[in-house]
Amino acid sequence: MIGFDLTQEQEDLRDLVHEFAREVIRPAAPHYDENEDTPWPIMQQAHELGFDTYGYPEEFGGGGVTDTTTQMIVMEELTWGCAGIGVAISATSLVATAVQLCGTPEQRAKYLSMFCDSEHLVLGALCITEAEAGSDVSAMRTTATRVEGGYLLNGSKRFITNGGIADVHVIFATTDAAAGWSGIGAFVVDKGNPGLKAGKKERKMGVRASHTGEVILEDCFVPTESLLGGERGQGGIAVLKTLERTRPAVAAGALGIARAAHEYALEYALQRRTFGRPIAAHQAIAFKLADMATEIEAARLLVWKAAWAVDQGMRIAKNASMAKLKAGDVAMRVTDDAIQILGGYGYIRDFPVEKWHRDAKIYQIWEGTAEIQRLVIARELTRHAL
Repeated sequence: MIGFDLTQEQEDLRDLVHEFAREVIRPAAPHYDENEDTPWPIMQQAHELGFDTYGYPEEFGGGGVTDTTTQMIVMEELTWGCAGIGVAISATSLVATAVQLCGTPEQRAKYLSMFCDSEHLVLGALCITEAEAGSDVSAMRTTATRVEGGYLLNGSKRFITNGGIADVHVIFATTDAAAGWSGIGAFVVDKGNPGLKAGKKERKMGVRASHTGEVILEDCFVPTESLLGGERGQGGIAVLKTLERTRPAVAAGALGIARAAHEYALEYALQRRTFGRPIAAHQAIAFKLADMATEIEAARLLVWKAAWAVDQGMRIAKNASMAKLKAGDVAMRVTDDAIQILGGYGYIRDFPVEKWHRDAKIYQIWEGTAEIQRLVIARELTRHAL
């Protein structure tokens, strides 16, 4: 049996997050976008309300919500408020997911408990991308050299969310260049390690409230127990595979932006009058609004299907990539149409649609570009036939 009704608990959480997005995030969004500041007070409020820990196990202090669809609902509402602030609130989940699914029992107990501390906001940063290794992760040049008692990390990471300001960095590095993918390890580096330094903060087109920075590693010593998953773990590739689970959440973020833009454009079109009637009554605008709504619904169905596949323990590469690809493209198309509906007003910064358009673009790029998503989908479609 297939249904789309939310549980009462999901509706209650959605309403709570939506109220927070409307009353706290949206009024603050222009300031953080203009100044490119990290929204620490809002992140702290969200943390105290459990919006960043509801999905972590209760044994470590989390909310114990296990279904992935709930994560999609929360992410959509946060980015409906502001994508940059939404990412600032939720980005640590990348590290938490890696630790939860690939860490040793000791690592899970230590770091998940830290993330769930209700009084202290603890940030995580997942450090994969390099100047010459973006989509091609196997080309990374950051190295992990075995020394007595642990490893020395050397290299640098680029375009890292929370990079340099996080309390916990998970660093991907090559332990054996000749081993290819199996020679990649993931290392947990705590704040204060003298070998990890913050590089430059990036100035961005959109999602400006989310900190994006460079991470520099110079003879950064980490003990052996910092290797995520332990010495007998499956290495960095196992962590990378688990991150397929995060792509539907990225898609849900794009969906929140698209929904915000459509709602705003619809309200404007019902109020703005030309030739004696609302512009929504003109077929050119009405059809545009109809297409926007249809595309948003189609993207949401793909997002929820991918979330369902995660919870069923199914192979999710195709569903996750389809959801991210579609939602990213929809966010760009819908925000572009929203600007067009508003005309000159859509182009000026007194109206939020130009910001949403800038925010939307990154959803076709991060966690795998649109081109990489198409490659993943194609490989999944043909993997049994070729």
